[in-house]
Amino acid sequence: MGIRKKANKNPPVLSHEFVIQNHADIVSCVAMVFLLGLMFEVSPVHMFNGFERCPEETAMNLFHHGIKDLATIFFYMLVAIIMHAIIQEYVLDKINRKKHFSKTKHSKFNESGQLSAFFFFSFGWGASILLSENFLSNPVSLWEEYPHTLMPFQMKFYFICQLGYWLHALPELYFQKTKKEDIPRQLVYIFLYLVHIAGAYILNLNRLCLVLLVLHYFVELLFHISRLVYFSNEHRQMGFTIWAVLFVLGRLLTLSLSVLTVGFGLATAENQGFDLAAGNFNILFVRITVLAAICLTQAFMMWKFINFQLRRWREHAQAQTLKKKQVPSKSKSKKDKANGVNGVNSHGADSPRARKEKSS
Repeated sequence: MGIRKKANKNPPVLSHEFVIQNHADIVSCVAMVFLLGLMFEVSPVHMFNGFERCPEETAMNLFHHGIKDLATIFFYMLVAIIMHAIIQEYVLDKINRKKHFSKTKHSKFNESGQLSAFFFFSFGWGASILLSENFLSNPVSLWEEYPHTLMPFQMKFYFICQLGYWLHALPELYFQKTKKEDIPRQLVYIFLYLVHIAGAYILNLNRLCLVLLVLHYFVELLFHISRLVYFSNEHRQMGFTIWAVLFVLGRLLTLSLSVLTVGFGLATAENQGFDLAAGNFNILFVRITVLAAICLTQAFMMWKFINFQLRRWREHAQAQTLKKKQVPSKSKSKKDKANGVNGVNSHGADSPRARKEKSS
């Protein structure tokens, strides 16, 4: 009897499999270098590019963006990778083992699970900033006193975390072994998030961007929760119907707020002109570019939405036709069985007619 060799479960050091299995630990070590560096700083304000102090009656520090934000964004990208691995290992993988999903459902469940956690956190945090800064009760503040170069700590930190999260989604395509056919789709929406958030952050349109992000994240949160519920029970599809209505309303609100703020508010503002040092980008070319980018993105999302709904209706119609075909075939087989039994009774060997034919 031959000796069975033990399977080597530990991949070679620095191999692709080793990096994928231990990427959270590797990233944690890199993040620790940043934390050790922060221990020698006098104040945590150095994490950001700079700040200015408000008048004494408000007693609040306001921050502006700059080149030093890149290091902070990189650090929170590492934090997002670590949090992604924690949610995956301690929550989603345990549910996957219990439910025994197929490969397709497995990847979609992981995607919706991760995005549900992020959208829930971002929506709650963004809504609290909107309420504390009174942007909802005073919509004119979205374009008044532009450029909005100075931000409170919570708003600046919010945008830093948003950029860090969507940047972390790029290496996660490798860490999660994403299928080749899914990579283009994910790259498109990662690119759209990064371009819109970074563009609003640089152009000092952070107030408008915050309102639109909170609105968009709420609709996306509902979709991914509905998909998680659908995976647990395929008969529960009411969430998709509610999401479909809110999705269309969300696109209309996004276009309305964008046109109102950029097309009318900034166009009629007194502070017109291009001043890079002051952060003023209120010129016609920039306004048209911003509105064109928003309108094209909303049109692209509506096109994807219509295709998704048509595919769902087509699948539902096919399922209904299959059910209708199965019902007549079952009833036919029952009739055939019944006719067969009657035929045996009427023409079988023990029937009177058969006896008569035998005797003749």
